[in-house]
Amino acid sequence: MAEAAVHAEQQEHPSPATYLKIAVILTVITAVEVAIYYIPAMRGILVPLLLVFSAVKFLTVVGWYMHLRMDPVIYSRLFYAPLVLAIVMTTVLMLLFGHFLPDAKP
Repeated sequence: MAEAAVHAEQQEHPSPATYLKIAVILTVITAVEVAIYYIPAMRGILVPLLLVFSAVKFLTVVGWYMHLRMDPVIYSRLFYAPLVLAIVMTTVLMLLFGHFLPDAKP
């Protein structure tokens, strides 16, 4: 009975064309990351932008390629909770050591 409820929660897996679209999206995000690195005007906000793009790519890979989008919610939470923790810790450490300040010296 419990097994039937678990299977009812799950969705059908996407088609190969959907995976190709996700791969293209990930490629575009990576190209934007590389382009942002070479734009001198973006130096002030480079790290926060790269962190956001990195988080988006992580969520996309975990959600689609690891099939967490189609699995029960608890599996997604096992991946998303450490991501949130890592973002908070990284942000706090960067603020603590002054990496977000324009006049800070490394």
